[in-house]
Amino acid sequence: AALMHFLRFSVRQALQGLWRNSVMTFAATFTMILMLILLSALVIVIAGVESGLEYIESRVEVRAELHDGVLQERVDDLQTRVLALPEVGAVSYTSKDEAKAEFIAEREAEGLDTSFIASIDNPLFAYLTVDLINPRETEAVTGMLRAETGLVRYVPDQQTGIDRLVELTAQLRNLGFVVLTFVAVTVLLIVVNSIRMALMARAQEIEIMRLVGASDRYVRWPFILEGVFIGLAGAIITLLLLLVASPLVSDLASDIAGSVPLGFDQSLTLQIMAITFAAGLGLGGLGAWISVRTYQR
Repeated sequence: AALMHFLRFSVRQALQGLWRNSVMTFAATFTMILMLILLSALVIVIAGVESGLEYIESRVEVRAELHDGVLQERVDDLQTRVLALPEVGAVSYTSKDEAKAEFIAEREAEGLDTSFIASIDNPLFAYLTVDLINPRETEAVTGMLRAETGLVRYVPDQQTGIDRLVELTAQLRNLGFVVLTFVAVTVLLIVVNSIRMALMARAQEIEIMRLVGASDRYVRWPFILEGVFIGLAGAIITLLLLLVASPLVSDLASDIAGSVPLGFDQSLTLQIMAITFAAGLGLGGLGAWISVRTYQR
């Protein structure tokens, strides 16, 4: 009974304090929403980039174009030696005629007229396609293939593009961390000031409570709950805004990514909800706790 009375008292006092200090409450909640939107946007962007990177890596293969007129026995021997590399999962051979047929089929799938291409001499080359166990380990395979100058005419460098994507993802994380740290500190200071103003406005009331024997927790917890309520309101409003904007965000992301999957699934939704509530409640409660502790000292 005593605990329930204490909880009802604390919640009632916290709500009254928020209403009395409505201007600072609005400022703290609005800033909290901005920070949580930035946090959610960063989580969404990083999840999309990492999912796209995984998709691209899963489709990475080393392709080595072969010189015309190479004996099939030499091609078979090269296949065997490449397949023996620990980085390689599979090797396949595509002849000149098969390469041309694939090229024509791809153009036809795009709705293009291929009659001219079919009528001319085959300008394409036979090639080996090497599937890697780890898509980021291409150097050993490309190095070996490029050394076969009598068989291999060209091996494109795909590792540079993958490395750039990995570097971009890391830079995005670092930039997001810096921005969010700055905004989080701003939110924290606003919550601290909001609670401090509430404490100063009720200084006489707090002194009377102490004189009649009220413990520190009776004085402290209503103000801490004010900060928690600010964080809770910010989290709920942020999630509602994200829910409203989700169709637009999904369409925009699909237009940008094209056929690359972005990993926007239920697990990401739950992750965003958990992070938003944790950040909102944590910052609100921490800011209020700092303000109360500073005042009581």
